[in-house]
Amino acid sequence: MYKLIYLVLAFAVSSITFAQNSVSGKVIDAETSEPVMSASIYISKLEKGALTNFEGMFQIDNISPGNYNLVISSIGYSTRTLNVSFPFDEELIIKLQPSAIEMEAVIVSTPFHKLQSENVVRVERETIDNLNKSGAVNLAEGIALLPGVETVTTGAGIGKPVIRGLSSNRVLVYAQGVRLENQQYGDEHGLGLSSSGVESVEVIKGPASLLYGSDALGGVLYLNPEKYALPADTEVDAGITYHSNSLGTETNAGFKTSGDRLKFLVRGNYATHSDYETGKGMRVTNSRFDEKDIKTGIGYQDEKYRGDLRYNYNNSTVGIPEEIGEQSTSKKELLPYQQIDNHILSFDNKLFFNNSSLDIKVGYLFNNRKEFEDHHGQEGNEVENGEEEEGPALEMHLETLNYDVKYNSAKWGNFETIFGVQGMFQTNKNFGEEILIPNADVSDVGILALTHYHLDRLDIQAGVRFDNRVIESREMGVFGEDEYFAPIDKSFNSYNGSFGIKYDLFSQFISRFNVATGFRAPNLAELTSNGSHEGTNRFELGNPDLTNEQNLQLDLALEYRNEHFELFTNVFYNNINDYIFLNPTNRFIEGDPVFEYLQNDAKLYGGEAGLHLHPHPVDWLHLESSLAIVKGEKEDGENLPLIPATSITNTLRVEFEKAAWFKNTYSFLTVKSVLDQENMSAFETNTPGYNLLSAGIGGSFNLNKTMINLRFSGNNLLNEIYISHLSRLKPDGIPDRGRNISLSVQASF
Repeated sequence: MYKLIYLVLAFAVSSITFAQNSVSGKVIDAETSEPVMSASIYISKLEKGALTNFEGMFQIDNISPGNYNLVISSIGYSTRTLNVSFPFDEELIIKLQPSAIEMEAVIVSTPFHKLQSENVVRVERETIDNLNKSGAVNLAEGIALLPGVETVTTGAGIGKPVIRGLSSNRVLVYAQGVRLENQQYGDEHGLGLSSSGVESVEVIKGPASLLYGSDALGGVLYLNPEKYALPADTEVDAGITYHSNSLGTETNAGFKTSGDRLKFLVRGNYATHSDYETGKGMRVTNSRFDEKDIKTGIGYQDEKYRGDLRYNYNNSTVGIPEEIGEQSTSKKELLPYQQIDNHILSFDNKLFFNNSSLDIKVGYLFNNRKEFEDHHGQEGNEVENGEEEEGPALEMHLETLNYDVKYNSAKWGNFETIFGVQGMFQTNKNFGEEILIPNADVSDVGILALTHYHLDRLDIQAGVRFDNRVIESREMGVFGEDEYFAPIDKSFNSYNGSFGIKYDLFSQFISRFNVATGFRAPNLAELTSNGSHEGTNRFELGNPDLTNEQNLQLDLALEYRNEHFELFTNVFYNNINDYIFLNPTNRFIEGDPVFEYLQNDAKLYGGEAGLHLHPHPVDWLHLESSLAIVKGEKEDGENLPLIPATSITNTLRVEFEKAAWFKNTYSFLTVKSVLDQENMSAFETNTPGYNLLSAGIGGSFNLNKTMINLRFSGNNLLNEIYISHLSRLKPDGIPDRGRNISLSVQASF
């Protein structure tokens, strides 16, 4: 592995001169032949592109010989894909057809970098910019706006994604192109990521174990990092956002510059919030949090090589709320609280050959999780200097080295094929007074092959994969005592496969059918837990006899779009063998109820449906509706815990490219209706439904050479008192956040 890393580094720093290939041309309106300004021309396999100038002209240099798809897109036009073989000496004249259908983006999380309309698997995608327009306080809250995606929350500062009823270690998170590992097995652990420096989010709903291995049983949350500036361009921006409910502020600044081959960017973000206020006008004690985040990257690209070295440091201090007690607007940390440091160092490399390429990604991640608890009756008091001298009650260091190597073979007729190997090496070490899981090593490796067959109206995708994961834990404590951890040495294997078809039933009508198996090896907490701590309100006992979770999911999607409206429906059935769950034992240890890990077969089923109406010629008017339903049951008929309630979201949106002296103006009105959740597990209670009203307005204007972007939004405008079924504060009867008004100002230079 280390020899491989050194080899990649050698490629990155070498400056070898090759004959330059380039492509240039002009993008015009197909009906008027007028040039299209600011159209995007993007070569997905090379991950490079350009924008057209005032005359519609563009040029992209340093292109390796081979066949590539050029994706041409612009607001108000249909996205077009054009296949070009390099070397290519002609000047392209590209005609775009005006359309009210919103332009498509390239999907990165699935192989072959297809447009959504060309993809065999349906993927939900949204830009962070659009999620921020809604007034979302953090990343976890923003992704919950996507159909079929919800969030398990512990106050306002801790959130975990839920995809079709599955969460925690059943949903895999990717950041900077590498697998995120940050003690994510627990619901009370946040993502440890900021939306700052993230361009877009993609969600694969359903088993993605074939592409990503264990823990992708329920789906994948894929975060695409911010792109570098275009060649010979420099960009600087800064902004501030204010949230009225928690008196929160978020400041953000970024700088990026690019030459012909070298690129650089850096971005910093700081957010701080007081305790949030419920619809009752009471603040939830110790729901305050703050977050510091910095991201930086260096990129290099020539005809034969592309390298991207990125680093992200995220530090957050998050209070653990337990009651509505002392009313305060202080932002100073209060016992108990979590303090989390996340480091992500990723190195993404791509070597280009004639009509094929080799992708090599290496990631190093370090997660330091500390929990400070009530040592000397200090609970409810702000932490003063010196009070932390006793050290954290809980401190765990999780260190992970992962790798992902894929060979994209040359096309064989209509076939595109990928061969790959993935894996990781991981260590967990304890340094605090309390120990929940023992010191341990985890290693795994997966081998995969995936092929795609393309015809004009038919696409077929199929693949196979083998995985092996080994977990070895150390003996800790004294045998016979409560704090004793017996050593384990477990190996888990799994074979998986997938098969999918996309067929264009007729013009603008797409059908997709996918069947896939997936697996999840039991994690260290499920195998070895022996303790309780702040934030869980329970004592957890691991089960060393647990086996793999193995599932089979069927997924059917139908989509239709024309110039007036878009319609989709997506249904699924997910059967999981040996589903792992926590079960109460009717025992108590030091006042905490004892839960143990057990297994039983389970099934989840449901789907999403949506409508987007944009009648022509009033293209500025948008009416969007979506429905999400999921049911989860164990083999004995008992309901699974933390299953989201059925929700219906309706949005009226108005957009104008130009309005008076404002540009890109928008306004929206959204009503999210969540129905009663009466299908709960044995240790849950039913949750009444609720309706949330949100609205916003925004736009941008030029001030000399500075672009000013303004946003104003409000969430829960009616100040409704409600509790989400996925709130971990629900057993204590603590409501969710009340009315919140957000104001954002951003300047680009």
